[in-house]
Amino acid sequence: MSNVPPMSQFYFPRVCFPSLRLTFTLSLMLLTGACSLVQEPVTPVVETVGAIKLNQLGFLPDAQKRAVVPDTPAKNFSVVDQRSGAAVFNAPLGAALEWVPAQESVKLANFSEFKTPGKYRIRVKGLADSPPFSISADEYVALNGAVIKAFYYNRAGMALTEQFAGVYARAAGHADTQVLVHASAATQLRPVDTAISAPKGWYDAGDYNKYVVNSGITTYTLLAAFEHFPDYYAAQNLHIPESGDAVPDLLNEIFWNLDWMLAMQDPDDGGVYHKLTEKNFSQFVMPSHVNAPRYVVQKTTAAALNFAAVMAMASRVFAPYNASYPGYSAKMLVAAEKAWVWASRHSAVIYEQPDDIKTGKYGDNKLSDEFAWAAAELYIATKNNRYYVAMNSTEVKNTVPSWSDVRGLAWMSLAQHRTQLTALADQQLIASRIDGLAADLLVKAQSSGYGVPMQVSDFIWGSNAVAANQAMMLIQGFRLNGNRQYLDAAQSLLDYLLGRNATGYSFVTGFGAKPTLHPHHRPSGADAVAAPVPGFLVGGPQPDQQDASECPVAYPTKIPAKSYVDHECSYASNEVAINWNAPLVYLSGALQVLTR
Repeated sequence: MSNVPPMSQFYFPRVCFPSLRLTFTLSLMLLTGACSLVQEPVTPVVETVGAIKLNQLGFLPDAQKRAVVPDTPAKNFSVVDQRSGAAVFNAPLGAALEWVPAQESVKLANFSEFKTPGKYRIRVKGLADSPPFSISADEYVALNGAVIKAFYYNRAGMALTEQFAGVYARAAGHADTQVLVHASAATQLRPVDTAISAPKGWYDAGDYNKYVVNSGITTYTLLAAFEHFPDYYAAQNLHIPESGDAVPDLLNEIFWNLDWMLAMQDPDDGGVYHKLTEKNFSQFVMPSHVNAPRYVVQKTTAAALNFAAVMAMASRVFAPYNASYPGYSAKMLVAAEKAWVWASRHSAVIYEQPDDIKTGKYGDNKLSDEFAWAAAELYIATKNNRYYVAMNSTEVKNTVPSWSDVRGLAWMSLAQHRTQLTALADQQLIASRIDGLAADLLVKAQSSGYGVPMQVSDFIWGSNAVAANQAMMLIQGFRLNGNRQYLDAAQSLLDYLLGRNATGYSFVTGFGAKPTLHPHHRPSGADAVAAPVPGFLVGGPQPDQQDASECPVAYPTKIPAKSYVDHECSYASNEVAINWNAPLVYLSGALQVLTR
């Protein structure tokens, strides 16, 4: 989330063609390398999305399958074959329930019992048919791959060639080999304007800067996806430059960011710079057109602890790949412990935005959650009980993760490794923290007309990431005790992101009958391709509308679940961000693996 300044400072409208959208077919081409066959994104007939809301991509055969229908007089619904129009499944609609965030009363159409692969629509008397959807055994394979490959498209410091990026090829931008030390970060050994090298990494969001704090939760979530489902990701081919080597593609993509993070640590004292940035947000141009000086800004406790947690985790995940990344596993663990020492000695260094820096802050005044998470990861990596003691586990609740609240990440990791921990770890506490949060989310989902746990208070900047992270925590409950209701509730949240929401949009670029077409994402806005870069999850609806006075289009409403506008001006509802994509990677891969 880039917290951008008024768009009037630099906004240049692009020529938009609403009838153009990137399709599932092109997304698959981008993953498989067939993009060389396509000069421009295809131009299909855009589906009209009406009153019936559902996952516009589709379902695995054994998944829970539900659609949202307005509180209509109709009592029943049908699943109809897309080609013939014949009804293949009939069932009663559920009772009407209200969903307060949307101020709607709706009914759920449950067709989970129908498992036959094919392409279908939902039909309700008096309403237009739903958009088409599929049922297939590999329904989320292309989605998962595209959401990961979005990170490749956001790589800093390298050219994206047509071989791997297709029509989204671009010149390299931001080599970051001559980054200046800002006055806020200067030391005797690295005085003001010292040039250091910190290349690679991912552009954080719609902007071109790189932030350690947000990289923390992002990189962790991707590492967790691999750690929890290694066989699935080991078999994946993302068609990136590293594909075909001895390392799974997901780990190769993660390493691009880890290598940058390592360069953000001051080797002299172990402190970690908060961000690498220009002084101001750039205009809506391609990265190669930005030539402003770049700076590393202030060392902070939050950055050091995020760094320590991620490097401790990465040290264990990358240990089997020492032949490909020689010495890095050990190097990352040493760096993690060095950052922990710095944070322990500087326990309350809060980020303070310098007067001459106007880019995103990722400021956080509460650091107990970062200390708990870093302690947990170091404990798992070293088996040193002093880290478990430092975590103060009985005082740490489990919560839905966000960049500013990472307590849930500690419990995820402890649960994943609970059979390998020392005797000091409280196994019952670990299980209760995981199951307790999942149970709470399930209760909220069961009382919701839309079948999701999202409350009015969840519609904040990046509300779609709240939904994806809620799903990730529900999956932890399922992995712990096999309660199928947790997995089904996670499925509902994926459905929400892909169209079963009050706006009717699929919030993932390139997927669905009505996908986001105009994200706040500089490469998508500045390139010559009408369709946006595929695989990005946009921020989603939220009522604060911080950009309303700067957008040339109006929000339709301030109703929380409907306060969304698909325009690149809307950084408050339509920006992309790496920490929003990461839990969707986890969710789509987990459902593909676990749904049986």
